[in-house]
Amino acid sequence: MLGRTANGLYWMFRYLERAENTARLLDAGMRMALTKDIVTAEEEWRSVIATSGQRAGYEAKHGTYTGTQTWNFILRDRDNPASIRTMFGLVRQNARLARNAISGELWEAVNESWLEIEKQLADPVGENRVLEVMGTVRRAGMLAHGAMAGSMLRDESFHFARAGTFIERADSIARILDIKYYLLLPSLSWVGSSLDTGQWDTVLRSVSGDRAYRWLNAGQIDARGICEFLVLDNRFPRSLAFCHSALRQDLAALARLHGQEGESNTLMRDADTRLTDLTIDAIFDQGLHQFLLDFTAANAAVGVAIASDYRFLA
Repeated sequence: MLGRTANGLYWMFRYLERAENTARLLDAGMRMALTKDIVTAEEEWRSVIATSGQRAGYEAKHGTYTGTQTWNFILRDRDNPASIRTMFGLVRQNARLARNAISGELWEAVNESWLEIEKQLADPVGENRVLEVMGTVRRAGMLAHGAMAGSMLRDESFHFARAGTFIERADSIARILDIKYYLLLPSLSWVGSSLDTGQWDTVLRSVSGDRAYRWLNAGQIDARGICEFLVLDNRFPRSLAFCHSALRQDLAALARLHGQEGESNTLMRDADTRLTDLTIDAIFDQGLHQFLLDFTAANAAVGVAIASDYRFLA
């Protein structure tokens, strides 16, 4: 497979995952903001922008944080290179680049979703439509993943697509957990309060883990339990442990198909082993923030090694 094609597949699914995760984060933030007064709601929107990594761009254009400004900036602003509209355009662009390596069903799922998203984001999005738009983005991700799972050979194309998915998903979950951990509680006196519980529920909703967590923990919400769930629980498909375990398997499959391992396999094996041997007590003893910084750095290093091993620019 040409490096350009592998690069297209990998980044097609990275951008798809990024767009879907951003929509989930925006959806959770909106649901929280709707229950707050104006001042508190503004802080929630500020948190959404910060967590999505778009604060500098937003504040260069807007001096206040309102719902309409925030979700339109994230969804469709042409001056925002990280908007969902831009990201889904890149999904389609990379799908076209890798057109011969994906199934017809996957291409149709991406192209039809792109057309619908373009239609819905052609005009500014009001409060009466924003949940509908975010639902469309989430469904677009699910449709593409379903088409891939149900129609593609388990060959190089499949494993490059999954590698992009899990690299991006791990990075997104780690960043959401890190930023939210510091932004959610302005005072230790709020720990255990209804505000604390509601805000941690927002974290779970932003990664679509609220129902799974409640089922496993009899509805008990606490920061430590949620961190353990999102970092170490290998049963949840968006936990850091699950992402790195799946990524290791896909990189091993690529190594077998190519007849040799690369630096990405070595780095991934080391990262996955370190995570497997950890406990939540050890993570909190180290400091959650420091652990997540180390995790995102290791995750990024694997991404760089994948591009080098498989000559993405060749």
